[in-house]
Amino acid sequence: MAHRYDCSTVFGRADGLREAALAVRRGELVVLPTDTVYGIGADAFNREAVDGLLRAKGRGRAMPSPVLVASPGALYDLVTDVSEQGRALVEEFWPGGLTLVARHLPSLDWDLGETHGTVAVRMPSHPVALDLLAETGPMAVSSANLTGQPSPQDCDAAQGMLGDSVAVYLDGGVTEATVASSIVDLTGTAPVLKRAGAISAERLRKVVPDLQEP
Repeated sequence: MAHRYDCSTVFGRADGLREAALAVRRGELVVLPTDTVYGIGADAFNREAVDGLLRAKGRGRAMPSPVLVASPGALYDLVTDVSEQGRALVEEFWPGGLTLVARHLPSLDWDLGETHGTVAVRMPSHPVALDLLAETGPMAVSSANLTGQPSPQDCDAAQGMLGDSVAVYLDGGVTEATVASSIVDLTGTAPVLKRAGAISAERLRKVVPDLQEP
């Protein structure tokens, strides 16, 4: 049975964060608010938990889960190299609605799906998400919806789709943004905008003028 916590109150937030962190450590799934949309998350280094996340969404391994981190420094612990352009994007837009795709360290013991050696990483700006990530470390987090359904902006919508496949729901109210994060791929010679989202191409180009669009 899923448990839900109102993070608008001091005690609800404290209890919810504690129980969510414990659930993640047990290999269970949690739903958390971010600054874009609600996400469903699991321990990024627990393969069974990540498989459970993909199953809960009805999503195949060909669509691997992104990873959320609590600090820019955590990015550099996960990927092999970040270009000067990538570092500039991190400095300007993290925490916030920008996901960066880079090559992950070959030594990492994880299985996020068919990543082909890359990982999509974001540092959200929502305080509840950041507090949870500070306790758990990097989490595999995808939008908290069934595949093909709209990404949820509130906890009711997420729970209505995912139900008891999730152990803990953290209710942080309605999210700030109506769309998911923008995604920039840093694995090539020039950054490529893979998905337009919370941060416009115009804003991104002010930092990386040679941003490409597919």
